[in-house]
Amino acid sequence: LTGAGVQDLLPLINHCYEAFHRRIPTPVLNDIVRDAQDMNPTPEFNHGRLKIVFAEEVAVCPPTFVMFCNNPKTAHFSYTRYLENRIRDSFDFEGTPIRIIYRARK
Repeated sequence: LTGAGVQDLLPLINHCYEAFHRRIPTPVLNDIVRDAQDMNPTPEFNHGRLKIVFAEEVAVCPPTFVMFCNNPKTAHFSYTRYLENRIRDSFDFEGTPIRIIYRARK
């Protein structure tokens, strides 16, 4: 061990800490989710197509997003991963776990 790169570690830890505690405004999040759906429509799964109506961040530490949709059972894991990556890229959540929960709209 030489200690090379240790000086770069603290800024990276601070960046991850800030991302872990970041709060995203609901209208901005909805724009990102809507754009993601326009670019890559949801696949058909379990005899239905997922339609996300509304999204909101309900918690930080870790960032947790709830997607209100027509039928949560039609959410495929690959589309969840796609949404997670879009949110991660849009809001710089590098090094931070993201949780996505689907709920039926009422």
